[in-house]
Amino acid sequence: MHESDAGLLAPGRAGSAAEAATGDHAFLQALLDAEAALTRAQAASGLAPAEAGRAVTAAADASRFDVRDLALRARSGGNPVIPLVSALSAAVDDDVRPFVHQGATSQDILDTAAMLVASRTLAILLDDLGRSAEAWERLAAGHRDTPMPGRTLTQHAVPTTFGLKAAGWRSLALDARDRLRAVRDALPVQLGGAAGTLAAFSAAGGDGAGLELVGAYARELGLAEPLLPWHALRTPVADLAGALAFTAGALGKAAADVLILSRTEIAELAEGSGGGSSAMPHKANPVRATLIAAAARRAPGAAATLYGSLVAGDERPAGAWHAEWEPLRDLLRLVGGAARDTVELAEGLEVFPSAMRSHLSSTGGLIVSERLAAVAADRVGRARAKELLTGAAGRARDEGGSLAEILAGEPAFDGLDLAELTDPARYTGSAGPLTDRALERR
Repeated sequence: MHESDAGLLAPGRAGSAAEAATGDHAFLQALLDAEAALTRAQAASGLAPAEAGRAVTAAADASRFDVRDLALRARSGGNPVIPLVSALSAAVDDDVRPFVHQGATSQDILDTAAMLVASRTLAILLDDLGRSAEAWERLAAGHRDTPMPGRTLTQHAVPTTFGLKAAGWRSLALDARDRLRAVRDALPVQLGGAAGTLAAFSAAGGDGAGLELVGAYARELGLAEPLLPWHALRTPVADLAGALAFTAGALGKAAADVLILSRTEIAELAEGSGGGSSAMPHKANPVRATLIAAAARRAPGAAATLYGSLVAGDERPAGAWHAEWEPLRDLLRLVGGAARDTVELAEGLEVFPSAMRSHLSSTGGLIVSERLAAVAADRVGRARAKELLTGAAGRARDEGGSLAEILAGEPAFDGLDLAELTDPARYTGSAGPLTDRALERR
């Protein structure tokens, strides 16, 4: 059978480590890991023989199971755990079978597996965020004082520096890192039994056995121990959704800036290895930034579905839980691919200071009109300074002259060096110190 989800329409995540960590085989292995850990935890708690834990662990190898067969059989019960338990039970000896999935419900295993998959994928994401932050740091430090136009509402505003812009991208990457790290550290196991009371485990081992088992289960898997079973309390998934959606947007901000600044008519930046066109041989498209931007647009929709699933009725919900599985995996894949592409984007980005300087000069000094207005205000008052600079700016646009030429002879600027005052490179404010301060963050 052909691979049903090879990523043909998903170049943003195709071939990424996050794609492998979230694939059907990886998810199946996480389900099996959850089942095996449960049996081992029960053995450690005296609820199952030690041999049962070893036997189930040995059998819990995803390569021994048919993913497609399990998927098709999942239709009858609505989730893949039901056929998996049957298949896993058949893979162990008769005396071990009673201890496969003992006392658990399908949601215990699937939720725990989802947290395992998320934890493993977030480890990849965190590594990539660290690499991109390092690349942005190098660019920020190297271009601390490289002046460029600051743009607001698509127009030149006042000068800034590319170092400050790159420091901002790094800051967002670190914000994402911190959020994902906190979420990953809190990802919990799920164990509550049929209706979140741990009754089956207490019946087998006495009062307190269920609570002890949850802790043992968490230790087996390296996940957090939850305060309560969270079958219908979906905080872990919502927190994960929020952190992932934020990360997509944080990476998307850098991509959006690169897309703008790499336009042919701007050309202040370029991807180190742009992509080609099927029809136009001359093109080198900013493909990495394009794919990151696409992920940033899709991520909020997937997160919205996960937030919607917070409204989960009863002790175990119908539909709300089931609605989470695909968008959660989509989010992990989208953000994983975007993080991978951001590393490539950041490490290969080309910067063209000469183009930045050329654009600074393109308005004949208008980009520093704010500075001139402040200087004039000290001499002739704010109202007159505004009137003076507004009129001079209009003449500069209409007549094509420089602001310095138009203002020459104005009493408000007598004795001042207009060439120096209208040099954009001399009006970057605290961009350098702000960059330094941003780069102190670890």
